[in-house]
Amino acid sequence: MIDFDELIDEHIKREYKPKGIGRYYPSEAGSCLRKVWYSYKYPTEIAPELRKIFEMGNIIHDFIVQVLKSEKTPQVELLKSEFPFKEQIEDFTISGRIDNLIKVKISGKIYLVEIKSSAGIRFVKEASPHNVQQLQLYMHFIGVHNGLLVYIDKSTLKTKVFEINYDKEKAQKILERFKLLHKLLTTNTLPEPEARKHEKTKWMCRYCEYKDRCHKDTSRI
Repeated sequence: MIDFDELIDEHIKREYKPKGIGRYYPSEAGSCLRKVWYSYKYPTEIAPELRKIFEMGNIIHDFIVQVLKSEKTPQVELLKSEFPFKEQIEDFTISGRIDNLIKVKISGKIYLVEIKSSAGIRFVKEASPHNVQQLQLYMHFIGVHNGLLVYIDKSTLKTKVFEINYDKEKAQKILERFKLLHKLLTTNTLPEPEARKHEKTKWMCRYCEYKDRCHKDTSRI
């Protein structure tokens, strides 16, 4: 009997490359600062189950791109998808390949669209703050100041859409977070466990591969 779980794991497996201090990624903009710090100091491979979740997100994104490219949806013009991103900030860079960002024209207005898959769309009541931060960063550097966060249910393909307006002050705060991250990494200073300190972000800890280390390090302080 063929083990399809094993086949899928092998298919989506990627070469593991530890991250280098001085190069940061837009997806880290809204993540817990301590978790991001750990990912540079104590790199670990992505667990197979987590890779599957990411891959499902890629599949959803590709589907939406096909929808936007289709002749059946003439009211929307797909301008760009899956494009590189790189910005030099003082002595570090923010870069990466933007896989889940789409640039579209709707009724003559250009939007940056961030696609996020969801396990239960009915529970999505508002745009997640960490998703908003990431989109604010994109809008700041790409120069498109209209954003849409689209959450898509992986089981039903139902969606919820939130319009996000560019906020220069918020974008500047995100850049300050990256500057702080760079300083903490280069001085080997452990950040506060910020995800655990706020009700809206505590859920991040459930999926964090560093939660045991985080609790141990916090108990020593």
